[in-house]
Amino acid sequence: MRAAGGLLTLLRTGLIVGLAVAALIYPIAAVTGVGAKKGADALAMSPDELRQSLPAQTTHVYAADGTTLLAQFYEEYRTYTGLSTVSDNMQQAIVAAEDARFWEHHGVDFKGVARAFVANKKSGAVSQGASTITMQYVRNVLRDSARTPAEVNEATEQTGARKLREMKLAIELEKHMSKNEILERYLNVAYFGHRAYGILAAAEIYFSKKPADLTVPEAAMLAGLVQAPSAYDPAGTDSRAAKTRRDYVIDRMIDLKYLSAADAAAAHAAPIALKLSEPPNDCLATRAGWGFFCSYLRTWWSAQPAFGASPNERIDKLRRGGYSVVTSLDPRTQDIAQQQILKREQTRSPYALGQVAVEPGTGRIRAMAVNRVYSLDRASNGPHSDPRQRKRLRGNYPNTVNPLLGGGDMAGYQAGSTFKMFTMLAALEQGLPLSTAIYAPKTFQSKYKTGRNSPAHCGNDSWCPSNASDSMTGRQTMWSGFGKSVNTYFVQLEQRVGADSAVRMAERLGLRWRTGIDKLQASPAKAKGWGAFTLGVADTTPLEMAGAFATVAADGMHCDPIPVTSITDVEGKPAVDDKGVEVAKPRCAQILSPDVARGAVDAARCVTGYRAATGDCGGWSTAPRVYPTVRRPVAGKSGTTDDDRSAWFVGMTPDLTIAGFIADPDNPLHRVGSGNAGKPREAVAETLRDALAGTPVRDFTPPSPAISGKSAAKPAKSRARTAHDAKPTPRPAAH
Repeated sequence: MRAAGGLLTLLRTGLIVGLAVAALIYPIAAVTGVGAKKGADALAMSPDELRQSLPAQTTHVYAADGTTLLAQFYEEYRTYTGLSTVSDNMQQAIVAAEDARFWEHHGVDFKGVARAFVANKKSGAVSQGASTITMQYVRNVLRDSARTPAEVNEATEQTGARKLREMKLAIELEKHMSKNEILERYLNVAYFGHRAYGILAAAEIYFSKKPADLTVPEAAMLAGLVQAPSAYDPAGTDSRAAKTRRDYVIDRMIDLKYLSAADAAAAHAAPIALKLSEPPNDCLATRAGWGFFCSYLRTWWSAQPAFGASPNERIDKLRRGGYSVVTSLDPRTQDIAQQQILKREQTRSPYALGQVAVEPGTGRIRAMAVNRVYSLDRASNGPHSDPRQRKRLRGNYPNTVNPLLGGGDMAGYQAGSTFKMFTMLAALEQGLPLSTAIYAPKTFQSKYKTGRNSPAHCGNDSWCPSNASDSMTGRQTMWSGFGKSVNTYFVQLEQRVGADSAVRMAERLGLRWRTGIDKLQASPAKAKGWGAFTLGVADTTPLEMAGAFATVAADGMHCDPIPVTSITDVEGKPAVDDKGVEVAKPRCAQILSPDVARGAVDAARCVTGYRAATGDCGGWSTAPRVYPTVRRPVAGKSGTTDDDRSAWFVGMTPDLTIAGFIADPDNPLHRVGSGNAGKPREAVAETLRDALAGTPVRDFTPPSPAISGKSAAKPAKSRARTAHDAKPTPRPAAH
């Protein structure tokens, strides 16, 4: 009676109406006593801003075909969907469950306010909220647009101030938006439990179907969840509460004339039949073998200023922005690359065997494959390969999320004689032709200095590198010196052009130094004396080497490695930077003259058995079986480090460049051995062959006589050869 008497008193004095009027007319701070700034902030969002505000949405990432889902990133699993794609059953069920007079009121249901006042007065607490669908939508938008925890609390706190704020904005919003628009927005912001934000996610997670296909009992169950998703969880051990709530919604649909008695009876009789699905999130749920590419994409995204001022802000955009990202990853090439890796090295091997494929002329990454499982679970990993570390450390095999292929903090691996490419490019750019002849002895006393403990120390602290085979001794040119990988030829060539020129060339082609020693040696003060640089003593990654050689294959056009082909926002517009340039556009620049690049390719043809177009390769090479395997124009370079601690091969065609390596990421002193050294070469060659099968055969352009050092380019007879014509010749171990 006391509650009823209080209500009568309020009705007589008009305070219920006055309460609503106060919300419409006066600043909230004046009505509730909250601080002036709090009140001002509460009214800062206009109806137009409420209309324009979109909830956090899931970013979908696809392979290069635009249809194969590679990954999803989300903070709230939600994809916006139009009301026309939502069944009438669902629209009617949500109105019946949450706001029976939705189609009648103008944002605030005053009958509901009165009912709630009585209930709250009786209970002595806020037991009923009287929130309309419009008010709930306003609350969700205020919550989602909050920038601090305090603002989130203000948007959701159970106080009269919050309710007044919602009433004010709800009435204003209904002057600017139709009921259908509000209902659509509400269905897309509502939370249904189990990480399902919005009706599309709810239909997918609970029933593995589209919102347009929801039946009456399914729609009623989902509508019933909005009030208390945990209390009415149908996927729990006891679904009786969920069924009771669902049946209540069905009864309300009868009251509103949405259902006939017969249809309602059938809906009541239907069991709760779930077909649950778990939405994947981030890179850990990607398809087997694709996680490392996904991880690189995320790292790349975090470095793009177009998505925010800091890495954290950019990742937040990725997880909330609802982008559609079509990556550069070609599913066919990726699967081929992965198969070729696993064919040669099992996942439980301490050695990492991997390869990265990049498209010359665009920098698009077509594949990233390694014999590892992208996973955080290291419980069953093998022991560390360093005996001193085995008792306290597990190795990173088979499970790891370390960026073994590039794009992260890992320094990478020494790449051996593949670095001779940078010395050769520096020489060609300085005017030394491919025909430059230098006598290469077995061991050469260079002008560079080294410590007395170095195995290559000789004379007066001189650095005296040696060749891998006596058969390399003699007069060599860039063709034969590169094809045979003659150390003493390239050290002398480096002396002529300057070691610092080779270092700067590598940097121009995309290499970055991550270890303290490499940074020191590459510094202006030290680079001129870094004689061992041409033999590949610096650490690098397969991604960097693929990008560098792709520059050479593309006639000197360097393109930063890029993992995307298109990025569109929730409105379907391309993502652009502050200059209006599409973020997914290749970032390319002509850093070498085409003729210099063509000269380097001509020498690199000697390595693979394809033979140079303009010179003599010298009779044998380090990888003569590559051309007969690939069966199309191919150039490249093999590389091993001292004591076979790592081995590399980089192969390039005009259409695809692949860098392959084998090493122990846990212990760089763990030798891969000569028996494993050929695995990168074989994997790269067979991946090039299979990935390019069925595509047009393109040849390289020969260099000019100025670059070759010949009066005229000789006919490239090798272009007409077939795999059957190629005759492998005896050779020393790859170097």
